[in-house]
Amino acid sequence: MTPAEQRLKRGFDLIVAGVGILLVAPVIMAAWLVAALETRSNGFFLQTRIGKHGKPFRVIKIRTMIPAASEGLTVTTATDRRITRSGRWMRRFKIDELPQLINILRGEMSFVGPRPDVPGYADRLEGEDRIILSVRPGITGPASLKYRDEEAILARVRDPKRYNDEVIWPDKVAINKAYIREWSFWKDIHYLVQTLTGASE
Repeated sequence: MTPAEQRLKRGFDLIVAGVGILLVAPVIMAAWLVAALETRSNGFFLQTRIGKHGKPFRVIKIRTMIPAASEGLTVTTATDRRITRSGRWMRRFKIDELPQLINILRGEMSFVGPRPDVPGYADRLEGEDRIILSVRPGITGPASLKYRDEEAILARVRDPKRYNDEVIWPDKVAINKAYIREWSFWKDIHYLVQTLTGASE
């Protein structure tokens, strides 16, 4: 990605995230209130993720799990009993992801890119795989779209963490490397449209 392309991508993120946060602020606050009442804790969930150049940052989401049960969590399945009633609904419609618009405005994330992982994954990449750390992580992207039903997939296997580590994670790395090497602004728009409409390739 050339410097000009980086500026185009960042400019798009700033404009759309700025408008978006104004439009969905009431939804975020309503979701925060519901989550706070149901979990009896802060309705926002902050978790350390690995960002550009391997720098850790705190991703902001609506809390969808019982606080004590979600600490140190790395893999979640669709049938996880730790997910609250409202959380299950918010995760289904991605409402819990809306506060990440703040992460975009702060320069920690982009709309499109590799999903930011908890420590122990992206920060351990080696060799040419580390190209993934050359860009800001995203809310959506080709890997996220392929595994949009990841929690349901993990719920069907005997050992979710092992399946994630040995099957899903390596595939995501390959997909994200191709995304970065073949990046174009219009592909980003395509991935955003797919995300918003629920369409597939």
